[in-house]
Amino acid sequence: MDSSSNGNTAGNGPAPRHLPGHIAAALAGAGGSTDSAGQPWKGRSLAGDDAKIHSFEDDDGAPDAGYVTAVRGLLDGSGDEASVVAALATARVFIPIIAQLAEEAQSVDGLAADKQADMALVTLKAADGRTAMPAFTSAAALAAWHPEARPVAVYAARAALSAVAEGAELLVLDPGSDLTFVVRRPAVWALAQQRDWLPSYADEALAAELSLAAAAFPAVRTVALEPGAGIATATRSGAELSGGGSGPELQVVLYLEDGLDAAAVRELVAGLQAAWSRNVLFGERVDSIDIKLRRAAH
Repeated sequence: MDSSSNGNTAGNGPAPRHLPGHIAAALAGAGGSTDSAGQPWKGRSLAGDDAKIHSFEDDDGAPDAGYVTAVRGLLDGSGDEASVVAALATARVFIPIIAQLAEEAQSVDGLAADKQADMALVTLKAADGRTAMPAFTSAAALAAWHPEARPVAVYAARAALSAVAEGAELLVLDPGSDLTFVVRRPAVWALAQQRDWLPSYADEALAAELSLAAAAFPAVRTVALEPGAGIATATRSGAELSGGGSGPELQVVLYLEDGLDAAAVRELVAGLQAAWSRNVLFGERVDSIDIKLRRAAH
């Protein structure tokens, strides 16, 4: 029997999730009125010389070398998705900005009306309905995805802050390319704070918290954390990677005593999910889970 959920969910729908205080503080201090060079956004036309809104004027638009090396390690089995996210901590990415019609003046005497356009960040809808922000490791990948999008170069940490500010829980790298890598909510938050990220399935502190909550349910003998099947992804050419996927990233294995009927199992799982959803560490470090039930060994 398997059970899946996103983040700290329980019952019939996701529980409301508010930004932790440290994330809110990072956003508040992110310099929202200025760019990364300290220049004010106000009055920018995003045309001509004003288009140089970042500190990468000599950038050739190629993928960050550290990111490429980390992905290569993921492909050959010498690295993991934590290494890819760690490489992003110092990598430059491109965020797509697209013009959208903000206001159209009413035509007079048949004369063409003036139009005003705003430049807007792009967000996407993930398969599970969550908001995702696209980012590209190269200018060529962005141009292939949307030829009319303006590439704005930023450090991935700043892109993560923008994602959080836009309410996006996922940062999707190079959508439409040979390799699309999904950075999940806990890793996005870690990037935004410029902190190291540890996958939930390798987090000993998290495992201790989940086991502590399970101790209130005598039928649960042991709790084990394993990588979820959803972390895997594949390149367009068919190469498989053990990271970067968008499905459940954490598999929680519950070893149960014998003699439980279906109703008792459902009640136990619902109770555990409710307990975990109230746990702050779980809310911050788990993106989505798959629960697997097994019979405890005698």
